Amino acid sequence: MFVLLICSSFLFHGCSSGPDDVPETGTVTGTVTLDGAPLADAQVQFQPENGRTSTGTTDAEGHYELDYSGTLKGAKIGKHSVSITTFNAPEGNLETKEAQKQVPKEKVPAQYNANTTLTADVKAGENTIDFDLQSK
Repeated sequence: MFVLLICSSFLFHGCSSGPDDVPETGTVTGTVTLDGAPLADAQVQFQPENGRTSTGTTDAEGHYELDYSGTLKGAKIGKHSVSITTFNAPEGNLETKEAQKQVPKEKVPAQYNANTTLTADVKAGENTIDFDLQSK
């Protein structure tokens, strides 16, 4: 009985996802502009060298705030590759020409998303990281 109690305590301890599982993060906010104008409804993603991606969406003024998880704001401390996109895949079947015409065009050049050259360094505490993107 004693052995069973000891084994079960190790089992439950090993399966817990406590505060030790969460990396140190910093809050990240900022503004995204494209050719000097606020970029609304853009997805901003910070991908650390290893770990979970943090994401945010810009509002009408181009402001964003990153979420690390559903309950934690910010991004993992360290260097990140950053991508910014306005493409949102439409729902439904895209096999017809009519449906393909309704797919919105990406406003942001590939150098900021699919072939991103953007980087950011997140530090402990509050971080304000703005991006002034150019379409040409």
